[in-house]
This record gives sequence, C-alpha cells and structure tokens, in this order.
Amino acid sequence: MNRIKKVALKTRSILSLKLLLTLMFSFFLTACSTTPSSEQTLSDPKDPLEVINRPFWTFTWDYADKYVFKPASQGYVEYMPTDLRKGVHNMALNLNEPSTIINDLLQAKFTDAAKSTGRFVLNSTIGLLGFFDPASDFGWNRKQEEFGEVLGSYGVGDGPYLVVPALGPSSVREEVGDFVDRYYWPLAVIDFWPNILRAGILGLEARASFADQEAILNDAIDPYEFVKNAYFQNMQFRVYDGNPPIEVNQAEEANIDAYLEELENMQP
Repeated sequence: MNRIKKVALKTRSILSLKLLLTLMFSFFLTACSTTPSSEQTLSDPKDPLEVINRPFWTFTWDYADKYVFKPASQGYVEYMPTDLRKGVHNMALNLNEPSTIINDLLQAKFTDAAKSTGRFVLNSTIGLLGFFDPASDFGWNRKQEEFGEVLGSYGVGDGPYLVVPALGPSSVREEVGDFVDRYYWPLAVIDFWPNILRAGILGLEARASFADQEAILNDAIDPYEFVKNAYFQNMQFRVYDGNPPIEVNQAEEANIDAYLEELENMQP
C-alpha cells in the first residue's frame, strides 16, 4: 500500500510539473504574439528575450565553451580509444530509442516506430546493451524523434528563442519536449549519476562533431544571429523530416515585382 501511495504521489508531482510548464509555454507564446508598442519594437519576433540571451551566449561561447567544453572534448577525442568511444556513445544513444518509438507513434509514423523498436531490441541484446550497432546492418538506421518535434508536427510553434547558459541555443518548445522525453522509460528509472554520465558523453560527442564547423561560426559577422538562424532552420528541417515547406516572404516578393515593373517601364 505504501508503495502504491509513493507511485501516486510521484505521478501527481510529474503531472503538476507538466501543467506548470504548459502554462509557462502558453505565457511565452502569448507574450510573443502581443504587438509591441513603437517604443518596444522587437528586431526579431522569435527572440523577444534577446537582451538576456546575448549575455548568456557570450558566457556560453566565449567562456564556458572556450575554457571548459572545447578542451574537454579535444582531450576526450585524443585519449579515448576510438572503439571504446564509439561503443559508449552507441550505448548512450540507444537509451533514446524508447522515446523515439513513442514519439513516432504519436505522429502515426508506424514504419519508423517499427524500425526503432527493432533497433532497440536487437542492439540491447545482441549488441550488448547498445555498445554495438548490428541493427544498422539491416538498414535500420538511427533516427531520433523528440517530443518537441511531435508538438511541432501538430502546429505548435517554437516559442521564444532561448540561450541556455553553458548549453547553447534552444526554444520554449524544445525545453518542454526535452522535459517530457526525460520521463520516458528507461531514462525515468536511471539514477542521477548514470544520467549525468550519459549526458556528459552526448555533450562531448556533440562538441567534437561541431569542430569542423567552428571556423564558419568564427567568421560570421554576428555569431549570435548566425547560430539563432541555423537553430530555427534545423528545427524546421527536423519537424518536417527533411522536407520543410517553402516560405514566401510577401514583402520581398512585392519589392521584387515593383523593381521588375520599374525596369520594364524604363525600356524604350
């Protein structure tokens, strides 16, 4: 009986947190949709928190990354044996498969859900808890699906752009999605320190994979704007599974039409 009460209390706390996040999400979306006054015109409607985000970005890129994350990832890549590094990375990613299965089902992507199920079963058994990836030999390639993408597929907007200190670009929708993903099995039953270790491995690998694109960011006129635009483009690419709709800027189209019409009138 005590065990049932504990489970009920835990479930109630989870639901309360989800409700709180939903209310926060609605608040931020409402704030974004409000038309600003002439004295408070926003340069980017997607980034109403720019005055806060920019200092967070400076701290993240110029300090946290430069002095902590970049050296740590370089040391990890240099001293960690390649096969062992690949294996532990596979194990960390394998724990995301159950959440991917559920998120695929929520979008009626039954074929993708079946492939992810096969991946998880095969890699968790023959692949020794995901250390090896025999599922790829069957053409069942990894395709992670997050709850934030589920929300996007149902028309929920990104919400305000956020820069999480020391972690980088995000959005309200992604933060809500990540919160929900953490309560899927098996992540919900893994202890704190193993989860921290898993997050550290994924973070080091993500920073190492970014090394080839680092020069592009350093050459950007405004790295903050560059990262923000790249973030939203990537989110749209993921929500639409690589086939985002073509967005037409009506104002730019009107200017181009007016310019072409002017050129035609100038011709003798």
